[in-house]
Amino acid sequence: MFGAIPLLIVPFVLYNLGLLGLFGGGDDPWTTELFSFRMMSGGTFSMTLGDVMVLIGLVFLFIEISKSVRTTNASIMDHLLSTLVFIAFLVEFLLVKGAAHSVFFTLTIIALFDVLAGFSVSMRSASRDINLN
Repeated sequence: MFGAIPLLIVPFVLYNLGLLGLFGGGDDPWTTELFSFRMMSGGTFSMTLGDVMVLIGLVFLFIEISKSVRTTNASIMDHLLSTLVFIAFLVEFLLVKGAAHSVFFTLTIIALFDVLAGFSVSMRSASRDINLN
């Protein structure tokens, strides 16, 4: 049952918790620098909270695409719920002022890729299951 829950709901919830001020105050919590260090090249590598959110989204996208290769009844529910998560991302992006951010837009596109990849893999595997006599 838990296999049908789309994991991209986690970055969605985390982003909304950040909008509520859980990850620090200020206008834009996503520009908060978490760490930085000097590279051997002389440049400085820094990681912001927004960068971490995108990385979390990409990790969950990988897991979701790995889950989409299953051909069980739960996979149909997973695709449906992934579509609902994408719709939630899209509606929030269009209607919530705090979601008008490049980090949230990137997470929305990641959710779209999850939906498209899930349906593409399902259609491809379904076409292999058809037997013509």
